[in-house]
Amino acid sequence: MTGVAEAPAGPTSAVAAEAGPRHDGAAATGAAGAGSAATPVDPGDMRLAHSATGLLAAFNAAGVLEPSDVHVATRVGRLGGEAREEVLLAVALAVRAVRQGSVCVDLADVSRTVLGEGDELVDVSALPWPDPAGWLAMCTAGPLVADGADAPPGRPLRAVDGLLYLDRYWREEEQVRCSLGERAAAAPPQVDLPRLAAGLHRLFPAPGSEKQRLASAVSALRRVTVLAGGPGTGKTTTVARLLALLHDQPGPPPRVALAAPTGKAAARLQEAVAAELPAQLRGRVPEAATLHRLLGWRPGTRRFRYDRTQRLPFDVVVVDETSMVSLTMMARLLEAVRPQARLVLVGDPDQLASVEAGAVLGDLARAPGRPEAALDAALAELGLPGGVVNGVVTLDHVWRFGGAIAEFARAVQAGDADAAVALLRSGRPDLAFAAAPDAVRDDVVQAGRELARAAAAGEVETALAALEQHRVLCAHRQGPYGVARWTMEIERWLGSPHAARAGAPRGSAPAGPWYPGRPVLVTANDYDTGLFNGDTGVVVERPEGLRVAFARGGPPTLHAPARLSEVATVHAMTVHRGQGSQFRRVTVVLPPAESPLLTRELLYTAVTRAREFVRVVGTEEAVRAAVQRPVGRASGLRRRLGLES
Repeated sequence: MTGVAEAPAGPTSAVAAEAGPRHDGAAATGAAGAGSAATPVDPGDMRLAHSATGLLAAFNAAGVLEPSDVHVATRVGRLGGEAREEVLLAVALAVRAVRQGSVCVDLADVSRTVLGEGDELVDVSALPWPDPAGWLAMCTAGPLVADGADAPPGRPLRAVDGLLYLDRYWREEEQVRCSLGERAAAAPPQVDLPRLAAGLHRLFPAPGSEKQRLASAVSALRRVTVLAGGPGTGKTTTVARLLALLHDQPGPPPRVALAAPTGKAAARLQEAVAAELPAQLRGRVPEAATLHRLLGWRPGTRRFRYDRTQRLPFDVVVVDETSMVSLTMMARLLEAVRPQARLVLVGDPDQLASVEAGAVLGDLARAPGRPEAALDAALAELGLPGGVVNGVVTLDHVWRFGGAIAEFARAVQAGDADAAVALLRSGRPDLAFAAAPDAVRDDVVQAGRELARAAAAGEVETALAALEQHRVLCAHRQGPYGVARWTMEIERWLGSPHAARAGAPRGSAPAGPWYPGRPVLVTANDYDTGLFNGDTGVVVERPEGLRVAFARGGPPTLHAPARLSEVATVHAMTVHRGQGSQFRRVTVVLPPAESPLLTRELLYTAVTRAREFVRVVGTEEAVRAAVQRPVGRASGLRRRLGLES
């Protein structure tokens, strides 16, 4: 659960609370058609809201709105005294936008950008869309929508610069914008420039490390830095050497916090930074934590221990995988970090954004702006180029992998479908294209055989290494292209005479769900065991009985199966689940081209999980659809940051 801002007290708070995203699956058994005429529907169709009429019914029946969107809009209208169906449709679309990851909705453009729900695209051109020219004006003339950034609070929605927000998300976006602006305008940190210059040349001597040197300098000279770049571009190496540079500055050593949105990402950050830090500094950097743990989330509430009234006691806060950080969590982080502290946001803005509302890293990385004169002057003294905007430095030299994987990733980033398809069909040894799932079987069986053998022999580190050999990544959870179907297929392959368990000693696998070689995924944070949502492990045979082994940046930890309550078998996972992980070989399963989940960011994130080999399973049409369909998350943050610069 992500912490969220408390709704303001007062008579409108109930309305504001209703105008949040709903995931309760609320649905009824029927719907009326557009206008006043009722349209016969299947009373068992859970996708339809029973009480909907007019525009809400039409858009619900077409698959644009979920029942929860309709119910929230109807209740907000009833509580706020608004009955006009055009306004209620706008409210429902604003709720839908947040549920799908946007912070707001552009009513003038929504009829061209909405895709519909479920596994297939929806043709919405024939729907009775209100006239865009007067739609927003109609909304702001009523009791539900505050008009403009300076309008008084108390209404559940707000319209700013042509965008319609649920007021809570407007307030959070403003909080992020104001906090970043205040930190940019504050006096820069005190830095010994000659000492910093010497450290930069000592720690970044290699050709190709010029951008890493620049990013470290900007992070030392500025309160907030965005360190962007794709996999293998040296982001965590840069972070480790930045920490060494800051420890080398005069004065007491800085108090450092390392954090990431998920336990898996935090563990990888910890491991990578520890490997790069000088030995004398490793004991001074605390263990990386999830953002929830860093901020002190109080279970059962929407509150954190650290906030604007009690700040985090750190001088440097580094957040990895920032693309996964929602707008709400970024707002909570910025209010908790001391204004004098350095905040380094690390991530890849081309990856999938948070599963919740907002694409903050992408907004920050791509916001327009002007260079800062003081920063340029300091960089010139260090012999480094100026022109840095909003503290953003993008690393572009790939150190970890190259070849066809890197070329394909660049083609996807650039939206070049012809180049992407040509690379897939080129026959390169590290990139393959397959239409049939059988092509995956050899990889699955080979990895499964090694995993089962090592697990049955009690070889913990070998089994954990085998767990990272190959992973199937899917866009969907369910259906013929989803994780559930692929997990069943892989279990069938591994149960054959030639599969993984055939490599284990006879009788070594006990009956029941726990057996040596079972790969498991933790699906909920468990602070008692130190395991977090997204951690992966493997069941191994030990003298004391079966244990589940996990590697989290240090020596493997072993846990009795009975202590793990929220786990699942992980032969395949969604691309979202795989974010922040790396595997030697990756198979990417693409759904049909009609799937709204098939996007440029999803394909890019999936293929860049691989270190050595990628196989794409799907059709050419699906590849082209993904490359040509960037995620469009509506937000006002990027535009407003640019106007301030």
